[in-house]
Amino acid sequence: MCCRFFVDGTSELHFYAEKAKDSPLAALMVNKLIRPIICDGEVAPTNIVPVLASSKTQAATVFPMVWGIPNPRGGSPLINCRAETAGQKPFWKEAWRAHRCVIPASYYFEWEHRINQSTGKKETGDKYLIQPKNSAVTWLAGVYRIEEMSGIRVPVFAVLTREPGEGIRFIHDRMPLILPERLTEDWIKPDTQPDELMKNALTDMVFEKAV
Repeated sequence: MCCRFFVDGTSELHFYAEKAKDSPLAALMVNKLIRPIICDGEVAPTNIVPVLASSKTQAATVFPMVWGIPNPRGGSPLINCRAETAGQKPFWKEAWRAHRCVIPASYYFEWEHRINQSTGKKETGDKYLIQPKNSAVTWLAGVYRIEEMSGIRVPVFAVLTREPGEGIRFIHDRMPLILPERLTEDWIKPDTQPDELMKNALTDMVFEKAV
């Protein structure tokens, strides 16, 4: 699962922030949705953030996107999608096939999920910040759609998830699908095979309790 991540505006992620702000969509989205583009700090669902996707010419381009795809059944937006089944589920199938994206982050947050030994009920424990070992950037794999919001058509995304690496399984039974940087541009191309690329996902993580 992934419901929060962090972007450090003073790192190399600054490049993506500037590109998102320069996008023709940026001013329109900020004005119509009445939300800023988050380029530094903790990111939550419904925020607008810089996202890497393929342009009409299939060139890698940075777009501002909203985190969370409207739920056709109503309720909260869909912020995560299981990578294992995205290619088979009708709602996700087209996005999995041709509308993939990468969300540059510094790290993601996860809350420890555990069973209370006295009551047998699930409870939430410590908050951890997690990122790939020996990597300054966490490349979160995602899928996106174009949806109407506040009278305009905007790109909205969900973060793909998978089973966790062994080292962080004690925190949660899901983790984001995280790509090595060398595969980010291949991931967003509509003519590549995501099922093959996801076999190279990173699972060796470093973590610490959030203050």
